[in-house]
Amino acid sequence: MPLTLQLTAKEMEQQVRLRYAPSPTGAQHLGGIRTALYNYLFVKKMGGKLILRIEDTDQTRYVPGAEEYVINSCKWAGIEFDEGVHIGGPHAPYRQSERKVLYRKYADELIEKGHAYYAFDTPEEIEAMRNRMMEQGNPSPAYDHITRQYMQNSVALSKDEVDKRLANGDPYVIRIKMPRNEEIKFNDLIRGWVTFNSSQLDDKVLFKSDGMPTYHLANVVDDYLMKITHVVRGEEWLPSAPTHVMTYKMFGWEDVMPSFAHLPLILKPEGNGKLSKRDGDKYGFPLYSLDWKEQNISGLKEKGFLPEAYINFIAFLGWNPGTDQEVFSREELIQAFSFERIGKSGARFDPEKAKWFNQQHIKLKTGEELAALLIPYLQQKNLTFDHSYLVKVCNAMKERAVFIPDLYEAGKFFFEDITHFDEDTIRKKWKPEKKEIFVNLIGEIESITNFTEPEIETTVKTFMKNNNMGMGDVMPIFRVALAGGLQGPPVFAMMDVLGKNISVTRLHNSIKIFDNFQ
Repeated sequence: MPLTLQLTAKEMEQQVRLRYAPSPTGAQHLGGIRTALYNYLFVKKMGGKLILRIEDTDQTRYVPGAEEYVINSCKWAGIEFDEGVHIGGPHAPYRQSERKVLYRKYADELIEKGHAYYAFDTPEEIEAMRNRMMEQGNPSPAYDHITRQYMQNSVALSKDEVDKRLANGDPYVIRIKMPRNEEIKFNDLIRGWVTFNSSQLDDKVLFKSDGMPTYHLANVVDDYLMKITHVVRGEEWLPSAPTHVMTYKMFGWEDVMPSFAHLPLILKPEGNGKLSKRDGDKYGFPLYSLDWKEQNISGLKEKGFLPEAYINFIAFLGWNPGTDQEVFSREELIQAFSFERIGKSGARFDPEKAKWFNQQHIKLKTGEELAALLIPYLQQKNLTFDHSYLVKVCNAMKERAVFIPDLYEAGKFFFEDITHFDEDTIRKKWKPEKKEIFVNLIGEIESITNFTEPEIETTVKTFMKNNNMGMGDVMPIFRVALAGGLQGPPVFAMMDVLGKNISVTRLHNSIKIFDNFQ
């Protein structure tokens, strides 16, 4: 049964505040942008605030340029933030590496309360513990409420020994002291009530030897200080949620703990498993928003994907409106979105469906809008055309375009002379003995004063009727003469766009050489 989001009176009094908190470890693919989008849609629907926070506590994985890539990707998708690293706000700084001193205070508070402890174990000692446990038949050894009793930490060591090690500057981390046999329970907005037993959880590191917090401490402290009301993130974080819930309890922050929503995985197009970058390469469909040449990443924007189609498509990777409607504007998505309509199971990525969404949104664009999007692509090819002509081309081609460049690539006959013809169609449809009739028909077309699609259609159909000709006698020949093949919009619309001079010239020139293909 789907869950219904029930806000308490206290929640209704609070301003809804959500955060998108990526790590700058590389490009954000559509899974990350989906998380940002769901945060954005809910915030906009509730009249709240959205924060962009950069969680860069793991400096070893930092990738220069990743933060800017995240910002630009969200900007292109139309995901707007109210506070963040790039715009500031009342809770700055929004980059965790710049909040380093702050976290130590809270780590020390947990130690003072007896909820955390110093651990001096070397990596070799931890590895030895794990090997020992596995030899004893434990397939998943952990640093937990049992093993901590035998390790080099302030739980097992005497106070004098701990003080001595601290005074000597011995390296250490700070671990959470997970209690034994305590039920940890929270109501996930997607999954319902989720229950863990603390005895099944390890004592995760909260503060590292390099003086930086781990995600487990930093995200809780930051969410508390930034007054975050809802945490929306991927289901890979669900196993860590009980640690975060317990951390809130240890600080005495239960009353302001945010609601959690753990999103389902995005699955491969075929087979099992989570969608990966390799799947994008395999299916020839970028999984990222923007090009990032330094990282050899191709983006959907550069391929000719519309941002409206992008958010429409990724919104449906896990969520559905409960109706038959699939094509949504941004405002419609905002109004329709709810956590209760997000499924628990994984959502399969379908590149063909993604293309379909883009095609539908291209159809909704005006010729003016599409021409403006096509011009940069033409400029890359050093091509310029009259603006009004581009508008007419775009209107004629938009029913057949999947990506913006298709307006040019699938309609090259609008932009350049015909040099190659569909010989098979010519051999099947062209009859040299009919050449005179076609010459007369072209003459009728040339006499049209108001050269528009309706007038062209009326003139041609009247001629065909008077000469006992069917559509199959004329249209394939005209189409090949005008476009080189059987592609393109309806013939009369094509002629309207090309104009009288080009249309008549192509028809005359083509029928002069069609005999050569017999």
